[in-house]
Formats: sequence, structure tokens, C-alpha cells
Amino acid sequence: MNWGALEALLTGVNKYSTVFGRVWLSMVFVFRVLVFVVAAQRVWGDDNKDFVCNTLQPGCSNVCYDHYFPISHIRLWALQLIFVTCPSLLVVGHVKWREQKDLKYTTSHKGRHLYANPGKKRGGLWWTYLFSLVLKAGFDMGFLYVLYHIYEGYDMPKLAQCRLDPCPNVVDCYISRPTEKKIFTLFMVVSACVCIVMCFCEMIYLICKKIHKQLTRQKKNRQQMFAESHELGALAPPRTSQFHHQRVDPTLSRPPSRAPSRTSVHNLANSKKEEAAAAAAAMGTGMS
Repeated sequence: MNWGALEALLTGVNKYSTVFGRVWLSMVFVFRVLVFVVAAQRVWGDDNKDFVCNTLQPGCSNVCYDHYFPISHIRLWALQLIFVTCPSLLVVGHVKWREQKDLKYTTSHKGRHLYANPGKKRGGLWWTYLFSLVLKAGFDMGFLYVLYHIYEGYDMPKLAQCRLDPCPNVVDCYISRPTEKKIFTLFMVVSACVCIVMCFCEMIYLICKKIHKQLTRQKKNRQQMFAESHELGALAPPRTSQFHHQRVDPTLSRPPSRAPSRTSVHNLANSKKEEAAAAAAAMGTGMS
């Protein structure tokens, strides 16, 4: 299998991933694929020849080996890695489709672009990326269940007893390097669990980020509507200025006092008395 092509595929998807996606990529590649290619294949090897049973009955060893190992760990893990990395093709294909669509739009609209960044996780690409994470986690959990169901756990027994035909009786079969195989099995299981956790963390991160953007957008819209509604009533004077005007000149709203009116009546009476006295004096002068 060409694992270099798989590496190139995952590296191309890495530029669209988040921090959790990059951690997932390192877990898949460094701790799973490289260990699988370099060490795990050599541990299992041609295990059919190393499966030894204490009988010379023809076909008994093959039947017992097929019963205890219906599918090889190596082939099962190879299928698991292929299925786990295939959802990344959905993201790459969606981005390529966006780029082609943007190119056609640019050609027909005189240089204008339909997408500012075709690789930006918005709209349909966001849903595609989220769906790919669901598929990755689902495939990993599915293969872990299959491995657990076939081998009744993740342990590797040292002795296997077989009672199948054409074995003449109960036959004891011995598995080569069971401890080493158990260690690699647990290592692949734990690394798969870590990848599942990374997928769930990335899904939660994407959903929370999407909700935060929606709330921020709604808040900005409310602030904009509030500003526009207050700009329409800007011609009316505020109440605070009227109140300040009343405080500066309180006499404008205060009723006139009665003291000035009394003073003006008294002065008018005095002026009339003076005019009468002057008139009498003038008449006396004229008679003399």
C-alpha cells in the first residue's frame, strides 16, 4: 500500500483543520500509521506458520487458526486506517468544487470573486467538515467494536484450545509472541481512542465557535438598530437640557410676587396727592 499518497492527502487537508484537527493528524500519522508500517506488520508476519498445535492431524491447525483469527489484526487495522482517512476526501472535494465554481464566476463577472477564501469553513463547507469528523469518530468506534467482538476483548492468550473437526480431540494450540502482540494491540486501541476524543473535541469547538459568531452577529444587529432608531429623534431637545435651563433661570417658571404690585399702588397714590397739592397752590396764587 502506498502510504505516501495517504500522507499527501492528509497534509492537504491539514491546512483546513483546527488545532484539534492537527493533533488528530499527528496521532493518525505518527502514532498509528508509522507504528503500523514499521513495527506491527513485522510482529504478526506470517503468523499461520507460528500457530503450532500439538497434533499431526492434517488440516487441524488451519481450522483452529481460522477459528481464533478470522481476520488478521494487520488487515483489520489497515482497513481501519483507510476508512478513517477517507472522510478527508469529502473536505478536499468540496474545496475543489468551490474553487471551480469561483473560477467560473470570476470569468463571467469580470474578475469578481464568489468566495473570498474557498477554503474558509463557512456555509456548506462547515457542514461537510463537521460530517467528516462524525464519520472519522464513527469508523474508529466501529472498528474498535469489531476487534473487541471478534477476539472477545483486546487480550492475546498464550494458549488456545480447539475442538473443531478434523481435530481428533481437544487440541492445545500455542500463539507465538503473545505478549508483544498484546502490547501492540493495546497501543493501537489507545491511539484510536485518543483520535476519537480529538474528533469530539474538534466538533464541540466548531459548534461553540459557530454559536459564538451567531450571538455576536445578533448583538451587532441589535446595536445597529438601536443606533438607527435614536438617530431619527435627534432633532428633539433632550430633557436634561430643559431641566438645566430651569435650574439656571428659575424665575421663568415662578409666579410674580405681590410685593412689587403693592409698591406701585402706593407710589401712584403719592403722585396723585402731589398733583392735587400743586394744583391747589396754583389756584391760590392766581386768586391773589
